[in-house]
Amino acid sequence: MRGTILASAAALLASTSMALAASVSDGKVKIGILNDQSGVYADFGGKGSVEAAKMAVEDFGGKVLDSAIEIVDADHQNKPDIASNIARQWFDTNQVDAIMELTTSSVALAVQAIAKEKKKIDIVTGAATTELTGKQCSPYGFHWAYDTHALAVGTGGALVKQGGKKWFFLTADYAFGYSLEGQTSEFVKANGGEVVGAVRHPLSNSDYSSFLLQAQSSGANVVGLANAGADTQNAIKQAAEFGITQSGQRLAALLFTLAEVNGLGLEAAQGLTLTEGFYWDRDDESRKFGERYMKRTGKMPNMIQAGTYSAVLQYLKAIQKAGTDETEAVAKQLHEMPVEDVFAGKGTVGPNGRMIKDMYLLEVKKPSESKKPWDYFKVLATIPGKEAYIDPAKSGCPLVK
Repeated sequence: MRGTILASAAALLASTSMALAASVSDGKVKIGILNDQSGVYADFGGKGSVEAAKMAVEDFGGKVLDSAIEIVDADHQNKPDIASNIARQWFDTNQVDAIMELTTSSVALAVQAIAKEKKKIDIVTGAATTELTGKQCSPYGFHWAYDTHALAVGTGGALVKQGGKKWFFLTADYAFGYSLEGQTSEFVKANGGEVVGAVRHPLSNSDYSSFLLQAQSSGANVVGLANAGADTQNAIKQAAEFGITQSGQRLAALLFTLAEVNGLGLEAAQGLTLTEGFYWDRDDESRKFGERYMKRTGKMPNMIQAGTYSAVLQYLKAIQKAGTDETEAVAKQLHEMPVEDVFAGKGTVGPNGRMIKDMYLLEVKKPSESKKPWDYFKVLATIPGKEAYIDPAKSGCPLVK
């Protein structure tokens, strides 16, 4: 009798396990991390985001609904056509269930359109344009780490309040740069400032001399760098050579992260004001996460990498709660579930797919103020999520009723 009961229990367990596995397509969950791994944004997200995704899988337990989880990655080289080809191959041939990270706004917009067409999940952590959750929103698209509006409210707002009333923009010549310049300009004007000029530069530019000369002669007291990654680093280095800050103008790095400060060094970056969604040395929980990440990569994480960790972890939680990896069911859970982890704190997801969380206004320390490796920032203020992000009802997303 005892043997019959044990056999029945084993059979029930096996059938339950098979049912769970059957609820996951292809018997596994496959997540693609698609970003720049060799170009201007390689340190911004790059292989560091891939490692963060793997950390999330490990922390989740390595399986979901008794099915294996696999992380794949590729370099899109900041080219929407290359990214689109990879995304289609991943979705159509390689059984990839979701694509994440997507540094570069033009890439993120292209891949989100494909994911919408294929009814697949995409979660953007590396791109900034508000169009992702605005007019080009998707029922399966999510924007996780930050956006241009949050950066404008943070960095732009701080400098206007500190007397930076006249702005000149040095802007990357693609969707992200336009969006960042536009959002910041609106915020500057709304707070009594003015924009006295702007110039656009190609992505991965090396010579900023002509642009900086225009900024220097513009009469602006703030030069807003509406670019990112190595472009921002190079512009700051060359601005120092031109004596921009020594002459009384202030540099506003509108998208600058811990990774770029590390690459530039405190001597050149000191005094810069910036906004991030994560700082490893903010509290005990972030320090523990940062130290784990450091052991794996030799670096501390920025908001893109920590945001990718959060996105992967939440996606797996949504599959677990939905009981399936079917897109509609998972998207429903992603919209409804609170986001609670080391990156988000206590975040929520709006009906347009925007994850809303606090942002942090930071100032780069002087070399004399830094007491240990990667001790780069002072936290000047916490910007509540409701202030940092556009109200979904005003985002222009057609999904928001």
